[in-house]
Amino acid sequence: MFIKVYKSIKNFKGDSKLYTWLYRIATNESLTFLKKRAKQAQISSEELQDRIIDNLESDVYFTGSDIQIALEKALSQLPEKQRLVFQMKYYQDMKYDDISEILGTSVGALKSSYHIATKKLTSILTQD
Repeated sequence: MFIKVYKSIKNFKGDSKLYTWLYRIATNESLTFLKKRAKQAQISSEELQDRIIDNLESDVYFTGSDIQIALEKALSQLPEKQRLVFQMKYYQDMKYDDISEILGTSVGALKSSYHIATKKLTSILTQD
Protein backbone atom coordinates (compact mmCIF):
# COMPACT_ATOMS: atom_id res chain seq x y z
CA MET A 1 0.00 0.00 0.00
CA PHE A 2 2.81 2.44 0.79
CA ILE A 3 4.19 2.06 -2.72
CA LYS A 4 0.76 2.82 -4.14
CA VAL A 5 0.53 5.95 -1.97
CA TYR A 6 4.05 7.03 -2.99
CA LYS A 7 3.25 6.61 -6.67
CA SER A 8 -0.13 8.35 -6.33
CA ILE A 9 0.81 11.27 -4.07
CA LYS A 10 1.16 13.55 -7.10
CA ASN A 11 -2.55 12.95 -7.78
CA PHE A 12 -3.58 14.14 -4.31
CA LYS A 13 -5.36 17.43 -4.95
CA GLY A 14 -6.01 18.44 -1.38
CA ASP A 15 -9.79 18.44 -1.88
CA SER A 16 -10.08 16.03 1.01
CA LYS A 17 -8.04 15.37 4.14
CA LEU A 18 -4.84 13.38 3.62
CA TYR A 19 -6.15 10.97 6.26
CA THR A 20 -9.33 10.15 4.31
CA TRP A 21 -7.40 9.90 1.04
CA LEU A 22 -5.00 7.37 2.60
CA TYR A 23 -7.87 5.47 4.21
CA ARG A 24 -9.63 5.27 0.86
CA ILE A 25 -6.52 3.78 -0.78
CA ALA A 26 -6.12 1.28 2.07
CA THR A 27 -9.81 0.31 1.90
CA ASN A 28 -9.74 -0.19 -1.86
CA GLU A 29 -6.50 -2.17 -1.70
CA SER A 30 -7.92 -4.41 1.04
CA LEU A 31 -11.13 -5.07 -0.88
CA THR A 32 -9.18 -5.80 -4.07
CA PHE A 33 -6.90 -8.19 -2.16
CA LEU A 34 -9.85 -10.09 -0.68
CA LYS A 35 -11.59 -10.36 -4.05
CA LYS A 36 -8.37 -11.67 -5.65
CA ARG A 37 -7.90 -14.17 -2.82
CA ALA A 38 -11.47 -15.44 -3.26
CA LYS A 39 -11.02 -15.71 -7.02
CA GLN A 40 -7.74 -17.62 -6.63
CA ALA A 41 -9.42 -20.06 -4.25
CA GLN A 42 -12.38 -20.26 -6.66
CA ILE A 43 -14.85 -19.38 -3.95
CA SER A 44 -17.26 -16.52 -3.36
CA SER A 45 -16.37 -13.53 -1.22
CA GLU A 46 -18.89 -14.76 1.35
CA GLU A 47 -17.16 -18.14 1.57
CA LEU A 48 -13.84 -16.38 2.04
CA GLN A 49 -15.34 -14.34 4.90
CA ASP A 50 -16.52 -17.60 6.50
CA ARG A 51 -13.01 -19.07 6.22
CA ILE A 52 -11.48 -15.96 7.77
CA ILE A 53 -13.87 -16.21 10.72
CA ASP A 54 -13.17 -19.94 11.08
CA ASN A 55 -9.44 -19.12 11.19
CA LEU A 56 -10.10 -16.46 13.81
CA GLU A 57 -12.00 -18.94 15.98
CA SER A 58 -9.21 -21.50 15.77
CA ASP A 59 -6.40 -18.97 16.35
CA VAL A 60 -4.84 -19.73 19.73
CA TYR A 61 -3.66 -16.12 20.03
CA PHE A 62 -7.14 -14.62 19.58
CA THR A 63 -8.22 -13.28 22.95
CA GLY A 64 -11.69 -12.12 21.98
CA SER A 65 -14.89 -13.34 23.53
CA ASP A 66 -17.71 -15.39 22.09
CA ILE A 67 -19.63 -12.14 21.65
CA GLN A 68 -16.89 -10.74 19.42
CA ILE A 69 -16.91 -13.89 17.30
CA ALA A 70 -20.70 -13.71 17.02
CA LEU A 71 -20.49 -10.07 15.94
CA GLU A 72 -17.86 -10.89 13.29
CA LYS A 73 -20.03 -13.73 11.97
CA ALA A 74 -23.03 -11.42 11.83
CA LEU A 75 -20.99 -8.71 10.10
CA SER A 76 -19.91 -11.18 7.44
CA GLN A 77 -23.58 -11.61 6.49
CA LEU A 78 -24.03 -7.92 5.69
CA PRO A 79 -23.60 -6.51 2.18
CA GLU A 80 -20.11 -5.06 1.66
CA LYS A 81 -21.11 -1.39 1.85
CA GLN A 82 -23.14 -1.82 5.04
CA ARG A 83 -20.29 -3.80 6.59
CA LEU A 84 -17.76 -1.09 5.70
CA VAL A 85 -19.94 1.72 7.03
CA PHE A 86 -20.64 -0.16 10.26
CA GLN A 87 -16.96 -1.01 10.82
CA MET A 88 -15.81 2.55 10.17
CA LYS A 89 -18.47 4.08 12.40
CA TYR A 90 -18.56 1.49 15.20
CA TYR A 91 -14.95 0.28 15.42
CA GLN A 92 -13.03 3.36 14.24
CA ASP A 93 -15.59 5.89 15.54
CA MET A 94 -15.23 7.86 12.31
CA LYS A 95 -17.39 10.85 11.49
CA TYR A 96 -19.93 10.49 8.70
CA ASP A 97 -18.21 13.29 6.76
CA ASP A 98 -14.94 11.33 6.73
CA ILE A 99 -16.66 8.09 5.77
CA SER A 100 -18.42 10.00 2.99
CA GLU A 101 -15.07 11.14 1.56
CA ILE A 102 -13.59 7.65 1.81
CA LEU A 103 -16.49 5.77 0.23
CA GLY A 104 -17.67 8.54 -2.10
CA THR A 105 -21.23 8.36 -0.77
CA SER A 106 -23.50 11.03 0.67
CA VAL A 107 -23.77 11.42 4.43
CA GLY A 108 -27.52 10.71 4.25
CA ALA A 109 -26.94 7.42 2.44
CA LEU A 110 -24.28 6.46 4.98
CA LYS A 111 -26.57 7.15 7.92
CA SER A 112 -29.22 5.02 6.26
CA SER A 113 -26.72 2.20 5.61
CA TYR A 114 -25.54 2.32 9.23
CA HIS A 115 -29.09 2.24 10.54
CA ILE A 116 -30.02 -0.70 8.30
CA ALA A 117 -26.80 -2.52 9.26
CA THR A 118 -27.48 -2.14 12.98
CA LYS A 119 -31.05 -3.41 12.52
CA LYS A 120 -29.81 -6.44 10.55
CA LEU A 121 -27.07 -7.15 13.10
CA THR A 122 -29.55 -6.94 15.96
CA SER A 123 -31.85 -9.33 14.13
CA ILE A 124 -29.04 -11.80 13.35
CA LEU A 125 -27.60 -11.72 16.87
CA THR A 126 -30.95 -12.14 18.61
CA GLN A 127 -31.90 -15.15 16.45
CA ASP A 128 -29.05 -17.17 17.89
